[in-house]
Amino acid sequence: MHILVLLMGLMTAASAQTPRLEKGPAKPIKMVVLGDSLSAGYGLPGPAAFPIRLQKALEAKGIKVDMINAGVSGDTSSGGRDRLDWSVPDGTDGVIVELGANDALRGIDPDLTRAALTDIITKLQARKIAVLLCGMLAPPNYGSEYAAKFNAIYPDLSKTLGVPLYPFFLDGVAADAKLNQADGMHPTAAGVDIVVKNILPTVEAFLGAISGQRS
Repeated sequence: MHILVLLMGLMTAASAQTPRLEKGPAKPIKMVVLGDSLSAGYGLPGPAAFPIRLQKALEAKGIKVDMINAGVSGDTSSGGRDRLDWSVPDGTDGVIVELGANDALRGIDPDLTRAALTDIITKLQARKIAVLLCGMLAPPNYGSEYAAKFNAIYPDLSKTLGVPLYPFFLDGVAADAKLNQADGMHPTAAGVDIVVKNILPTVEAFLGAISGQRS
């Protein structure tokens, strides 16, 4: 009896001295922005590029991310597919795909763009990496038939491949001279901040889904 009491006392004392294992702060979500000059930060200082501004906006909300800027100026969807394996390292949790603007500017066959984006998404899904697809709209100079075929790519892929879609990456910025550089195509730093502000709720939901799959 005395031994039992003594043992119970020792166990109680030990548990009091041993700190309970608490869940530490969540590990940062590893993100890649796979894109072209619009996300690479063409014509802007490095800290003004979309991935950096997005990371800061997320951190301001207490969301920790490790963000890689894998934007390459002039890249097409096919170019993004060709460099996918080395642009998206192992251990990546999610990829924001921002490609297609250069396809539309060059009048590339929308079927080729669709095929390249399909390959990118399915290859990432095969690696268990979540994808957020950013839509793009064709300029009017190739006509309504081309625009209709091109513009349909993004919502179609979102539906058929089961990935979230941000309908138009340049929403709120396109065609606004005050928010674009002299070329009329690339956002200024203020324009990038508008893009970040508008896409932020979609990115938050995307990261929330990734966090839910981790737990």
